[in-house]
Amino acid sequence: MYEQVAERLRSRIFAHELPPGGWIDEQALASEYGISRTPLREALKVLAAEGLVVLKPRRGCYVTELSEQDIDEVFPVMALLEGRVAEEAARRATSADFAHLAAIHEELERHAAANDADRFFEANQRFHAALQTIAGNRYLAQLIDDARKVIKLTRRDSLRLEGRLKQSLAEHRAILEALRLKDADLAGQRMRDHLLSGRAALARLATSN
Repeated sequence: MYEQVAERLRSRIFAHELPPGGWIDEQALASEYGISRTPLREALKVLAAEGLVVLKPRRGCYVTELSEQDIDEVFPVMALLEGRVAEEAARRATSADFAHLAAIHEELERHAAANDADRFFEANQRFHAALQTIAGNRYLAQLIDDARKVIKLTRRDSLRLEGRLKQSLAEHRAILEALRLKDADLAGQRMRDHLLSGRAALARLATSN
């Protein structure tokens, strides 16, 4: 049960229904879910291990609020990991794999044209997950999944910055072209640039706020 509860809470955190820095009312959640506080606390321990919440002695549980230093540290790591995925995917991708990526990219094109950041975000996640599957490196997959959970605390907001959707789409086009050419070095570099561009967008968003 605690795994199901953890997934429900994870979704609410990513959607900012439980906002960064917010206190988690364990009693209210247990009542809402119709469970005792024991599985809820086990679920919160799972989320704490993932870096999504912080357990504070005698103060309770809070949704993680990333500092600028946290973001500066995680994005370059994610860029390295995802860059390696793109390199391996460029070497391994079949024509069927490329067709699948191209179909997801078409969704990105449509959502960007409609200025739909939420649907663009979800399609973007599927694009990166598909690349991860093509690369077929389970060690990379585990590391990326852990880092991505932390980045998802902020990434959706960056897409709402004026011009970021179009910029992200252009970066995806460039990555897809490198994959089509089976140029592993170019695919890796363009993916790293894409991730670091996301970090720069967050910095601009912070400045504008």
